[in-house]
Amino acid sequence: MNIAILYGGKTGEHEVSMVSASSVARNIDATKHNINLISITKEGLWYLQPVSELEKVQNDSKAILSDKPTENQIVVIPGAGTKSGLCKISNGKTEALPTDVVFPVLHGTYGEDGLVQGLLEMAELPYCGCDVMSSALSMDKEKTKQIWENAGLPVVPYITIRKTDRENQATFEAIIKKSERDFEWPVFIKPCKAGSSVGANKASNKEEFVKAVDDALLWDDKILVEAFINAREIECSVTGFREIAAYTPGEIVPSHEFYDYEAKYLDPEGAALKIPADLDEEKIREVRDIAIKAFKALDGCGCSRIDFFLDKDKGNFYLNEINTMPGFTNISMFPKLCEASGLPYPDLLEKLMALGIERFNATRSLKTSI
Repeated sequence: MNIAILYGGKTGEHEVSMVSASSVARNIDATKHNINLISITKEGLWYLQPVSELEKVQNDSKAILSDKPTENQIVVIPGAGTKSGLCKISNGKTEALPTDVVFPVLHGTYGEDGLVQGLLEMAELPYCGCDVMSSALSMDKEKTKQIWENAGLPVVPYITIRKTDRENQATFEAIIKKSERDFEWPVFIKPCKAGSSVGANKASNKEEFVKAVDDALLWDDKILVEAFINAREIECSVTGFREIAAYTPGEIVPSHEFYDYEAKYLDPEGAALKIPADLDEEKIREVRDIAIKAFKALDGCGCSRIDFFLDKDKGNFYLNEINTMPGFTNISMFPKLCEASGLPYPDLLEKLMALGIERFNATRSLKTSI
């Protein structure tokens, strides 16, 4: 197949995407497929990277793909499909870039939130991962919680704060009082639509609360205050379209105060990954069952990583969040959990591409006119 890997993006997770995409490019069988690397700058421009970039990451397990502009800019043609939905422009000439499936290794805003998915839908191009609606819903932590609550699934208690609430001092003071009344210190504060713990902070008093709110509002105009749960962090990978599968759960044991951005991506000893998680068979069945229900409630397809808190005091699970394009780095939980269940990284990538094409074909078989 002709595979286009998208990475980078107009997002706070640009660098994480570059690392993830490097791992994906390294593990797709280049003897079976033709791989085109398309970087997206922080300004949102798309460029075709040279073959030398692919060779670089294939020959060096620590190499990272470049996101620098090249002489070949990429444009998307609505309705053009797999033959010419993606085109490169070089020296004023436009040339089609045949593409059987797109792998959008994009995390966070402008990538994991339905925007790229909508663009690829308009171009009539198959792609890996969740569709427009499930991506958009899953990106918004408040909407995700509301859907899960409606489905009768357990979520961490929360309060929503909007930027307009912060700008009104009386309203903001009332929110602080509600947080102090409903939750004990500490609390966690994080943007509704950002991933990788970007803008997330722990607050142990009012002063830290205000500072954490202001920091989170730099990343999004809607944020969450969540109750602190004395918990273990359990994660479960999910894949599928018609049939959904949940894999062996794992556990994150942070060496930092909590599993923040640095612990996830910058500090190689930021956390210990326990695979499988130290759970009895009943708990394993429970977490996998909840993961599948959570995925289905959001009409998920392709892949996701579902994150849980397991309350150390009460022994019950809380859904934390869902990642519709989870990390694919060499230390990321998603591929590691699949591999622990007998699905090696290269086979996982093949499966996700096949699922993307399957969903595309199923969607295109539906009637669109009377």
